[in-house]
Amino acid sequence: MARKSLVGVVADELLDRIIAGDFPPGSSVPGELELSAKHEVSRMTVREAMKTLEAQRILSVERGRGTFVNPLNRWASLEAVLRAASEGQNESAASVQLIELRRMLESGACELAATRITDTDIQALFGYVGAMRTAHEVNNVAAFVEADLAFHDLILRASENVFVAVLFEPLQRVLEKRRAETSAVRTIQEHAIGHHQTIAEALELRDPAKAREAMDSHMQQTLDDLRNLVLDAP
Repeated sequence: MARKSLVGVVADELLDRIIAGDFPPGSSVPGELELSAKHEVSRMTVREAMKTLEAQRILSVERGRGTFVNPLNRWASLEAVLRAASEGQNESAASVQLIELRRMLESGACELAATRITDTDIQALFGYVGAMRTAHEVNNVAAFVEADLAFHDLILRASENVFVAVLFEPLQRVLEKRRAETSAVRTIQEHAIGHHQTIAEALELRDPAKAREAMDSHMQQTLDDLRNLVLDAP
């Protein structure tokens, strides 16, 4: 048990260095001897740690050449990808791709929710929109983000698809961080309030097509705002 824990520590520390940019994609990582000396562990422990990252497709071993870092889009560990998205250097690309993922999943979830959502949930959605307006008026970014996240979470649950909820659960930490960054821009808050109102109204009508269209429009606006007001901002 202790051995597994030590292997995990070494693997995590090496992953931290990869995410920090010490070993960019395509570069080779140090050999077992160098890593065992740095971490003060046996070469066997280092070897097992490297195998852990190889199994997650973070590293690839080329016989006779060495061990190399794979591009992020080849990684097979969701936890590692989320760490890279929240801590890595290429946050711009990660932010865009996160919205692309949300667009694919949330538009469909909103369509499903239109025929399954309860009257109580509908009222809760309008309540969250009201909370967003209030937070905007007093410039309370934290309260705005809280209401925004709760609005989207309710729709995911209202879709009654257990896989959607499970897929989104690990994303919450990154989503909260990204929302706090973008919601600090008051223009983005204004756009979000309008789109959330439209989404709630479409769901109140129990119209799947309108609900999907409203959420898709919101995701496109979110992407446009990210690019124009955050990433390209002076």
